[in-house]
Amino acid sequence: MTTITAKRLAELAEEGGVEVIDVRTPVEFRELHAPLARNTPLDSLDPDTLMKQRSGSAGEPLYVLCRSGARAMKACEKFVEAGHENVIHVEGGTLAWQEAGLPVNRGKKAISLERQVRIAAGLLVLAGVGLGYFVHPYFIGLSAFVGAGLTFAGVTDTCGMGMMLARMPWNQCGGGSCSS
Repeated sequence: MTTITAKRLAELAEEGGVEVIDVRTPVEFRELHAPLARNTPLDSLDPDTLMKQRSGSAGEPLYVLCRSGARAMKACEKFVEAGHENVIHVEGGTLAWQEAGLPVNRGKKAISLERQVRIAAGLLVLAGVGLGYFVHPYFIGLSAFVGAGLTFAGVTDTCGMGMMLARMPWNQCGGGSCSS
């Protein structure tokens, strides 16, 4: 898979004609994004449909970024699996873009999806321990289930809780637009 640095992408953008998608949730995108990116959330990404709707020609590269790079890598893999090879992963994502001193659009602050997962997992573990101690020992299984889920997420780099939280109403933009 081809990768590019944020700084190099900015140089190409100055020459014109680059198409960039940001695969974070709409709320994350609204909070901070590269001005040249458009939001196409990973959980609803359809590579074939997106390629048909592209403003440029299908043969031109499509640059993919997210917050730090992991979701963009998953999106690139989806494109390759669908037979679209000219997809380029932006190393380090929006964080690298910002750290390079490149311009960003800022909007309403939001809690990152990663923090939401940590909060939810922590609360579920506490609930399992509390219920296991005060109600019935079988509730300790809730904590074990969360631990198993976190282990699975770490090994596979796929987080079911994160995918579920990304679809929650507070991670969507009401009324359609998350542009600012």
